[in-house]
Formats: sequence, structure tokens, C-alpha cells
Amino acid sequence: MSEFWAVSGITPDAIRAVRGARHALAEAVREAVRTGHLAPGTRLPSSRRLATDLGLARNTVADAYADLVAEGWLAARSGSGTLVAGRMITRPISARSVADRSGATCEDLIPASPDLAAFPRVAWLKATRRALAAAPDDALGYGDPRGRPELRVAIADHLARSRGVCVSAEDVLICAGVSHGLQIMSKVLAGRGARNVAVESYGLAGHWSLLEVAGLQTLPLPFDVHGTDPVPPDGTDAVLLTPAHQFPVGTTLQRDRRTAVVDWAGRTGGLVVEDDYDGELRYDRQSVGALQGLDPESVVYLGTASQTLAPGLRLAWMALPPRLVGDAVAAKGQIDSCDVFSQLTMAEFITSGAYDHHVRAARRRYRDRRDALITALAQHAPRVRAIGTSAGLQTVLGLPPGTGQRVLQSAARQGLRVADLSRYRHERAMSAMADALVVGYGTPSDAAWPQELSALVRILS
Repeated sequence: MSEFWAVSGITPDAIRAVRGARHALAEAVREAVRTGHLAPGTRLPSSRRLATDLGLARNTVADAYADLVAEGWLAARSGSGTLVAGRMITRPISARSVADRSGATCEDLIPASPDLAAFPRVAWLKATRRALAAAPDDALGYGDPRGRPELRVAIADHLARSRGVCVSAEDVLICAGVSHGLQIMSKVLAGRGARNVAVESYGLAGHWSLLEVAGLQTLPLPFDVHGTDPVPPDGTDAVLLTPAHQFPVGTTLQRDRRTAVVDWAGRTGGLVVEDDYDGELRYDRQSVGALQGLDPESVVYLGTASQTLAPGLRLAWMALPPRLVGDAVAAKGQIDSCDVFSQLTMAEFITSGAYDHHVRAARRRYRDRRDALITALAQHAPRVRAIGTSAGLQTVLGLPPGTGQRVLQSAARQGLRVADLSRYRHERAMSAMADALVVGYGTPSDAAWPQELSALVRILS
């Protein structure tokens, strides 16, 4: 084993020290292949031997290997073990080397953000001028750690109208993104003696890590054909959900399950943390109201401008039960860490009606892209199933059995960035969806989308 570490350049201690060891190990192997430390054809240690050496569960290493095989970095061959796949890039990648490859471009369908080229610059600039002209002098001071009162009032009104959230402006907390909000809530939960938080089987590992860094254990919930079963096992203190549009699978939490998880919270004193990251981007019918409206005393609502406007604004908001406001403010800190100019502008953007106008236009734009994707699949890749298409900026594409690795390798050869669904699966999840991609159709610009759609259809046909 010492020879493997010496050759690969991977540092075992760095993997042991990181929560989410599956993802850390997979990324370390990818980097070793990129830089040439692990050459094509190199045989990797068995999952059992590597797990023993790292002090990890064997399934953790096996899942990391499976992710890398699915992505085309490794090849699993009967009788030969796990090998570094052939034709991999074995040198550091720089912006210059990519640009020099005969003008080749990297097309990006990884779900991460909306179309940033569609940010309403003119309307935002007008709102900024109006907001600054009307702002009192004390707005430039340290201010209320909950955030500017103008924005908290605007958010409370907007959420009541658009999402059915029941909250007073006094109980709204402005934060610098959903991750910041989860970091705050992790501290609140840990400070109140919580130990276990139930999470969805599929989601963002970074969010789970925020909980774990605070000393909380994440417990994956069951997942079936109807989506997440949200009622957690005994001993759970809180539940983290994306009920309006589950990320990344795209299901909507069913009515009986919404009621059941709220009843659980009321009965046990547990807390539900609702991540409503793209709840306003629903296409086929009226938006599903927020879970928070069913029980404002038991549900913490998290919303964001990252999907409707741009993640670079670093603007999100929490609607808190009054009993948790003091704890949340203490966890955030006594100085408002969110940019005051962005807060004042966002407040003006909402109250002037510009935000509602922008969201309506965004719904039309992304619905058209969704429709184009579904039509193209029906015409050119009828065996591929689009899942979770009623809302949001991404969809899951269910592939014919056994074709996942081929599709990922074809995408890599054509310079198309797509995500395998397994990268979003909790390492202790009991259920799994095989052979599926997560495609972010919101990320490309309007000009780039037709080309990227064509590239996607080519690898799926």
C-alpha cells in the first residue's frame, strides 16, 4: 500500500480528515489521473484493502470507485480489478491549454445557477439608484444583524403573496446564501442539544457537510417511486427537505407526506428546515405553496435569490419561528454580514414589482428550454426518460439500463459537462436510481443553449 500512496501522490491523512470521505477520495483519484501520477492501466488497490488503509467503511471506498467508473475515470474488469481507464488526460489542465485545442469549447450542463446573461442589469441599476437615494444615513452603519428592515418587510410580504409563508418581518433573517442559512441553523440545532438530522437520499453533499461540521449526524431518509418519505426514525431532532421541487430528482413532496412530516414535528417537538431554493420556478401549474404555511412554529423556511437572479448576489432569507430568532441572530453574529447595498436594492426591486416581472419572464424562458429538451428527447432519444420536469432549472434523465458509463464517456469526449446522479447520493442511502444524469438546462445562455442541447442529444441518441 505504501507504494500506491507514493505513486499516486494522494495523501491519506487529507482524506481521513475530511467529512464526506467518499467525495474526497473520488476527487483525489481524479486529480492523480489528471496530473499523470496514476497512468492509464494502473491497477488500484481493492476496495477492501484501501478501506482498511484509510480506516473507512468498505462501502464508502466501493461507492467512490463506482462513481469514478461511471464517470469514465476508472474501468472495472472481471479478474483484473479496478484500473485507470485509457485515453484520460494526464497533465494539468490550464485555461490556455483548453483554449489552444483548435478552438474547442467546454459546454456546461451541470446544475449550478440560472442563466447569468439574463440578469436584469438595467432594472437592477434603476432599483439601486432609487434605493440609495431614499436610504437613511444609518443604513450605512452596522445595522440590525437580522438584515435591513426594508428588505425584511419586503421579503415577508413577498413570501406571503407568492409562497404562502406566514411570517412577521421581525422574524425574517437575511443571510448570505442558503449555505450560510444552513450554517446558522446547524449552530442553532447543535446549541439546543440536537444530534441527528434526517436528510433526503439525494442532495448536495456540501449541505450535509455543514450539518456534520456542527457535530450533527445526517441520516438519509427512504426514497421510493413517490419521492422522499419524510417522516424520520425515532431519535431524529430535525429534517432537512426540498419539498416544492426535490433537488436533484425533481419530485414534489406529496400532500399526505407534507402533512405527515408537519404532524411529526408538532408531536415530537422536532424541527423541519425547508429549502425552497427554486420554488418560484414552476411551469405547468400554480406554484406549490411552502411547507412553512402548514405550521410556522415548526418549520424554518429558507429562500434565495440565487436561482431567480444570480448566486453572486449572496442573498437569501430565513423565515423563523419566533422562539428561534434570538438563537439564530446569535449564531449569525451581531454585525450584519450581508452587503447593505444589495439588501436595499433587493428591497426596492421587490416593492417596485420588478422582481415579479423578472420571475415571470424567467419562467417563460426556462419553460421553453424544458419543452425543447423534452421534444428533442422524444424525437431522437425516445428511450431516455425525463424526470422532474414540472419546475426548476434541472431535470433527471433516466437512461436505458447499462448505458450510463457509455454516455458519460461520450460526453467527456465531446466536451459536454453533465453530472451523474450518483454524485448527489448520500453515502448511507439505502436506495439508488441507476443510470441517470442530472442536466442543468438553466445554466447556458440563450445563445449557447441550442448548441448544448444538440450536443446532449448526440450523446443520448
